[in-house]
Amino acid sequence: MTILGVESVVFGVADVAEHARFWADFGLSAESTSAQEVVFRLPSGSRLIVLAHGDARLPSPDPFPGDGLKETVWGVDTPENLERIAASLASEVAVTRDADGTVHCVCPDGQPIALRVWAKRPVVSEASPVNTPSSYPRFNQHRIWRHKAIPKTINHVVFFSPDYVGSFEFYERHLGFRYVDHTRGTGIFARAAGTFEHHSIFWVNCDLPIAPDHFKFMHIAFGMDDIDEVMLGANLMEKKGWKNQSMNSSGGISRHRISSAIYYYCDMPGHAGEAEYHADTDYLDDNWVPRAWDFRFGSLLWANNAPPIFRGDNIPWDMQFDADRKSFEPFRKSKPGKLPVTGKLAEITQDDEHAI
Repeated sequence: MTILGVESVVFGVADVAEHARFWADFGLSAESTSAQEVVFRLPSGSRLIVLAHGDARLPSPDPFPGDGLKETVWGVDTPENLERIAASLASEVAVTRDADGTVHCVCPDGQPIALRVWAKRPVVSEASPVNTPSSYPRFNQHRIWRHKAIPKTINHVVFFSPDYVGSFEFYERHLGFRYVDHTRGTGIFARAAGTFEHHSIFWVNCDLPIAPDHFKFMHIAFGMDDIDEVMLGANLMEKKGWKNQSMNSSGGISRHRISSAIYYYCDMPGHAGEAEYHADTDYLDDNWVPRAWDFRFGSLLWANNAPPIFRGDNIPWDMQFDADRKSFEPFRKSKPGKLPVTGKLAEITQDDEHAI
């Protein structure tokens, strides 16, 4: 069962035109546009679909109030593997089929997902070699100069889950996702078997003070060529009037220690969540050994104006290999439901959300 990554994401919003303007400014190319629907296509072949609330193609019932990503469509490599996945899902949850063969279901945590066969496109990327004082592969050569940020892929999606350990294990059981890393008490990173990016999905613990008590979309990350393209995208979005509310909470452009990725978050209109420019992440295969991290140590590598809880001399350098998944046990639930958290996790505030 090989899932190749995110084939499509389906957004439900109140103002289609405003969201269409946001994504065009972000760097996506519109494939079709109408008053009720806008479809953007990425170089990888992935689509971002914006629909008006109430559209019959959106999941019903709505998985959470307001604007946001309402359904994630995973791309499968072959029809045979799609049938295997559909049969596996049907052993635990209700499954429906569209006329084109697309499989739909709702995960136990409340997340609507779909799966279809996908001919993923190869992506052409180009980045300049990096010079250092002792090594200068870019010799007698100027760096690539970019004029526009062009997201190439959908690298990952992130959701709040009322049972984040159970959410991962459902994906592992039926979709073949790989366990990558665990930020203890905060969330689990998992990778689709047919991808190499550090993670294809991240579930954030609904028990955290910043979190809702139900499934909800948090953010979506797009693969960029390098830090230059991330900086260009950030500057262009700010110039076009899209404010990054996280600028004072996660340091603007920074790097995640747990995945090595350079990032910049930008708030979508209508409080729909965040769009992330994402570059230079770790790439993995099945030889990777999962790790369990202290959430403060794993979050930010450098960010001068990050929330105090994520910086300072008291941050424990705490990472352990976790192939046996012992780190899961304190956070298992017999059924979804918000539980109290204690210790440093209880100190996380809304201002810390962008640093998770």
